[in-house]
Amino acid sequence: MTDQTPPVDEMDYETMTHEALRTVIRDGLLRAASPAGLPGAHHFYITFKTRAADVSVPPDILAKYPDEMTVVIQHQYEDLDVQNDRFSVKLRFGGIPRVLAMPYTAVTRFYDPSVQFMLQWDDPEVIEEPAPAPEPDAPAPAADGPKVVSLDQFRKK
Repeated sequence: MTDQTPPVDEMDYETMTHEALRTVIRDGLLRAASPAGLPGAHHFYITFKTRAADVSVPPDILAKYPDEMTVVIQHQYEDLDVQNDRFSVKLRFGGIPRVLAMPYTAVTRFYDPSVQFMLQWDDPEVIEEPAPAPEPDAPAPAADGPKVVSLDQFRKK
């Protein structure tokens, strides 16, 4: 048996790939923010970690979604502001306009059901702010290691 040390990826290809895939989100949102809006039947389901660093969610919404939330960008969105590393959008919750803002690194899933296109991350790079303390009788969450997500299952064949 040989004791070979696995090679070290000094290029950090995994991070580069994640960043490249997140530009798909940005470019899709840029099209949605254009005066023409979303073309055809396209619309986006964007799931994100509500407690990730630099996420801004109103406190009452954060209380309702303390870990993760999915928003829909389709017909009723306003003030979509798309930046290189983050975006913000005004959506209505119970008829009340609320602004949500987040970096793309907080996004865990981007899905356009009109064409069955999805990107998904189980991302160890998302740094979350501490959640409220668990109930005293609540079981401790299981520690899971990093997971590899294959995008092959989401590609059209």
